[in-house]
Amino acid sequence: MKKILPIILVVIIIVGAGVFYGGMKYGQSKTSSSNPSGQNFQNLTPEQRQQLSQNRAGRGGNGANSLSGEVISKDQQSLTIKMPDGSSKIVFYSDSIEIGKFVNGTPSDLEVGKTVTVNGKANQDGSITAQSIQIRPAIPSQP
Repeated sequence: MKKILPIILVVIIIVGAGVFYGGMKYGQSKTSSSNPSGQNFQNLTPEQRQQLSQNRAGRGGNGANSLSGEVISKDQQSLTIKMPDGSSKIVFYSDSIEIGKFVNGTPSDLEVGKTVTVNGKANQDGSITAQSIQIRPAIPSQP
């Protein structure tokens, strides 16, 4: 019995190590398949993270898109939004669009200089037709 106990312990340790190693490899394969670009999200710049997030948001089969940025111009049916990377995007909306701002808003609440998040459908010309617009509170600058 004294000789069998150490053998059993060694077998248990070897099996445990094999299961642990297999689980780690399985987890790595799942991580790499969910990130087809092969990039580690932690190693990306803020601009690359924003672009990756926008790309993922735009992958839906229904053409849905989401974007956030500062309103730089506005008319009765559209906004132009400055994106974090410096580019701009045109967003079309109607009077019936749902606009939130911690209380219900209206199109007159959409002002130049406000930060908004838009969810909507992409158009062929690269503009967006809004399905909802959220007015975001101003973020204080760091001293």
